[in-house]
Order: sequence, then C-alpha cells, then structure tokens
Amino acid sequence: MRLLISADMEGISGIVHPTETNPDRYDYERGRTLMTADTNAVVAGVLDAEPMAEVRVADAHGPFRNLLPEELDRRAHLVRGKPRPLGMLGELDGQTDAVLLVGYHARAGGGPAVLAHTMNDGILDVRVAGRSMGEIGLNTAMAGYLDVPVVLLSGDDRACAEMHDLVPAAVTVAVKQALGQAAAVTLHPEEARERLRRAAAEAITRRALVSPLALAGPLEVEVDLYGPYMVDLAPLVPGVSRVGGGRTVAFTAADFADAYRLVLLLAQLATVTPG
Repeated sequence: MRLLISADMEGISGIVHPTETNPDRYDYERGRTLMTADTNAVVAGVLDAEPMAEVRVADAHGPFRNLLPEELDRRAHLVRGKPRPLGMLGELDGQTDAVLLVGYHARAGGGPAVLAHTMNDGILDVRVAGRSMGEIGLNTAMAGYLDVPVVLLSGDDRACAEMHDLVPAAVTVAVKQALGQAAAVTLHPEEARERLRRAAAEAITRRALVSPLALAGPLEVEVDLYGPYMVDLAPLVPGVSRVGGGRTVAFTAADFADAYRLVLLLAQLATVTPG
C-alpha cells in the first residue's frame, strides 16, 4: 500500500499567526517543530493501521522546506523542495491508495478562519465549474482525477467544514476553533497529536468508504487576481483571457489535471512584481 501525506502549516495545532509560518519571521522555528510533530502523529496512525504501508510525506507549505528532516518519523519518505510536479501533492500518482491532508487551511474568503488564503495573497478566488475552491478543494479534486481518495484532513473548524462539504465521508480533526484570521481557541499540541494519530488510523481503516472527488471535463475555470499587473500578465498564457470585471481571468480546461496545472502557473505569475 502506498499513502501520501501532504502537510501544510497554517492548520497545524497551536499555529495562529504569520510569524509562525514565515521563514523570515522570529517564531518560524517553533512553527516548524509543531508542524513536524503533527505530521509524525499522522505517520504513526497510518502505520498503526497498515504497518507495511509505504508512506510519503510531501512538505506542502511555502518553500516546501519546512518539516525538520532529522525529526520526521524515519519510516516515512520526505518529499521536499520546489518546483516539482503537482506542487503540494508531490509524488502523487495513480498507484497511490489514499491521500491525507495535514495542517490545511480554509480558502480565501472562507473565514472566519485561521490564515485563510488560496495559494498565495495574489489569488482572491478560484472557481471551477462555478464552485469556489481553495487548496483543500483543488488538491482533493486533483487526487480524485487520479482516482485517489482524500481520507483525512486536519486544520481549524472551518477547514474541516470545507472538507466535509466536498467529501462527507472523509475523517477530519479540528485542532483549533477559529476566531479570526490570526486568532483561535487551540487544543494543547499533545492532545491534538493523540487525536491525529487515532484519526489517521481510522481514516486508513475505512478508506474504502471514501470516494474520490471526480470532476469531469471540460471545465470552465475563473480566477480572481489581486493586482492589476497580475491580470495584465495572465493573458500571456495561451487560452487565458480577461472576463467580467478588472480582476478576473478565465480559461477552459480539458480535464482537472490541466485546470490544476494552470492554476499553479497563475499562482506563480501572481507573485511577479512590475519591473
């Protein structure tokens, strides 16, 4: 059995503020330690249920170099660094039996939610076939394109609600209750890790009950961008055009894999500043 754990940072237990998730800020090292510990709890739970499973952990936050390699459970293989195919789902393929999302956050506009955003601050919304999707939805649907179910998600209560709206049968663990963008009522990290370990084992045990999120193509995709120069750059990509107001671009994707890749490209373009 092959399993992929995709670990983001904003939804990790105890984390509520950008100083804990930004490599340039003073509290980042604490955030890395918390992220690694939550991820280890999920690895342990997976292997409680399936001791012979091959477990890969994709570091999926910011630079994709946040998890402490020397502190990660030695039974797991770490997928680290960028750029790489499928971004946050690095090493996902059709031979993967299930995906587990750890430390995820709600989409932009999905608040009150801790550190809610979609990809980066340059993207205000992504709509696929009219449905607003953040990183939870985009990654769950990308896994679904490969017929792989997402069986577990951890994050704040809003992230868990977002997951249940997409895949009602998935197991979720709310490690904090959001009060706003940078405030929450949090579980003690040790309590959160105990819950994560139990939930990961449960999710793997009942994975056959969780259906992949499959979206059939062609798909109409709209992306709202924050800055005018971002909207100026986006139509340079073949197939992308301005629509509606001054900040929306759109394209038609043959299938979800094409949609996912192009959204990743637009997210990268959104980080470009004028010369």
